[in-house]
Amino acid sequence: MTQEQADWFKGAFTSLVDNVDKAIVGKQEVIRLVIASLLTGGHVLLEDYPGTGKTVLAKSLANTLEGASSRIQFTPDLLPSDVTGVTIYNQQTHVFEFHKGPIFAQIVLADEINRASPKTQSALLEVMEEGLVTVDGETHPVGSPFMVIATQNPVEQSGTYKLPEAQLDRFLVKTSLGYPDRDTSVDLLMDAANRSRSSGVDAIINAESVNAMIALAGQVHVERSIMEYITDIIQATRTDKDAALGVSMRGGLSLARIVKVWALSQGRTYATPDDVNALAVPVLAHRLLMDPESEFAGTTADQIIDRILLSITPPAYRAA
Repeated sequence: MTQEQADWFKGAFTSLVDNVDKAIVGKQEVIRLVIASLLTGGHVLLEDYPGTGKTVLAKSLANTLEGASSRIQFTPDLLPSDVTGVTIYNQQTHVFEFHKGPIFAQIVLADEINRASPKTQSALLEVMEEGLVTVDGETHPVGSPFMVIATQNPVEQSGTYKLPEAQLDRFLVKTSLGYPDRDTSVDLLMDAANRSRSSGVDAIINAESVNAMIALAGQVHVERSIMEYITDIIQATRTDKDAALGVSMRGGLSLARIVKVWALSQGRTYATPDDVNALAVPVLAHRLLMDPESEFAGTTADQIIDRILLSITPPAYRAA
């Protein structure tokens, strides 16, 4: 990879962030994280309180890309076929025809995903991992780029179904927007007449360019010592006293992939330990299964990851 290619990637990445920032003001770090997930080929889980802009963020990113986007409102009565599609018998042609569901889009907003039954939630497992949907024994690719942005609220848990560990592991990143600061809140109130902020976000990139960025990110150089650093981190989660279940190998692979995108978004052709440190919590924390007693005592998965990062010396500071 040349420095010229890295500079092009950085410029395109910054343009994407600025475009989405028109609707989600003052949350550039979260936007960067979501776009980095897209360019890694991963999916994002947004967990935050109602009214913080989760849906607006997803819609704004969908509007930024030239291509199909869809929104699925997850409810207890939603069926797997409502997500993936269904095979219907055509009486005129006397053959069964597959009718695609809303999962066949480039950006799919799965709103309040924890309100659907586990059976419906599981309909996303194959497509999130492999980009394929199997219905009645036939496999259908959803295409590329493809990204699921799921939302859930940490409150109002009545009538919801907690996402199982296997499904949480499919999300590359879990993050939250949080409430805006005072100045941003005032600006949003001044623009209260605008009821659809995401509609002002125009498409600035097509699928071919996104796929080109994904392919370019794969060429970022990562030293073996950094991969060893990532390995030490995920192994430490498996032996931590406050974790009942540590990070899977899928989690380590996810961190290794998004580190490349993060480095390239800053115009570098190589990754550093700082890239790993910046991404460890949003990529790894939601994959931990907490020990019940530790969780009751107030320990969080974020705290475990932060503690592990402090306990392991980064490669740049190791003795030769």
